[in-house]
Amino acid sequence: MSWYQDKVVWITGASSGIGESLALELAEQGATLLLTARREERLRELAQRCPQPDQVHLLPADLLEESQWPGLADRAIAVSGRVDMLINNAGMSQRASAQNTLPTDVRRLMELNFFAPVALTNAVLPTMVAHGSGRIVIISSVAGYIGTPLRSTYAASKHAVRGYFDSLRAELHGTGVGVTIVCPGYVRTELAVNAVSKDGRSHGRTDEVIERGLDPHKCAKAIATAVERGRSELHIGGKEVYAIYLKRFAPKLIERIVPGFAPK
Repeated sequence: MSWYQDKVVWITGASSGIGESLALELAEQGATLLLTARREERLRELAQRCPQPDQVHLLPADLLEESQWPGLADRAIAVSGRVDMLINNAGMSQRASAQNTLPTDVRRLMELNFFAPVALTNAVLPTMVAHGSGRIVIISSVAGYIGTPLRSTYAASKHAVRGYFDSLRAELHGTGVGVTIVCPGYVRTELAVNAVSKDGRSHGRTDEVIERGLDPHKCAKAIATAVERGRSELHIGGKEVYAIYLKRFAPKLIERIVPGFAPK
């Protein structure tokens, strides 16, 4: 029997990309799913592609709306009386220089990438701690270690979640609740297409490196395995993942390389 059998898993940003692939992977392994995204129709289509659609519960919401966070968490817990795992996957990227990023967009990126997962995590933690089990998963990024051109606030938000959830893991020691931080490199998703460009506009196109990136289904399988094994952190992707180690052991080298990471 799968480790995920009958576990209640809440996935945010589930309508596409890594979140969609995680939903399909965990549904195959017998999990009861709670799916959140803005695009309700995409969630409905996704539910019908799962082996047992009746085990998929939709919690559509716009996580940029702070007022929706408390009620959303209450609805999630009400489905089965608990959430065994929260996968904080919803996020937004950036394709604009620091100087050309509007202050409102800096706030939007931080709201969705940092403040929303923090709020949802704190909302479900009491029931997890009370049950003595559970896992919080946060999708960070290689950008959580390396700041690259045209992604200043995106990188800041991913650095922030890595620091926050590292600390949270230490605080939860001995409670039975674990934390897994996932740092993907380039994955073939809509992240670049939906990224914030200058003047608040959508980037509207993907990047060559993302087109050549990791298949999201392979990424989802790796995440599922890492969580099952209780991994604290997972780095997954192509050669770009090595930048994490270069940052630590050859910081001057990575400083010279990083300017070339600007999207083409």
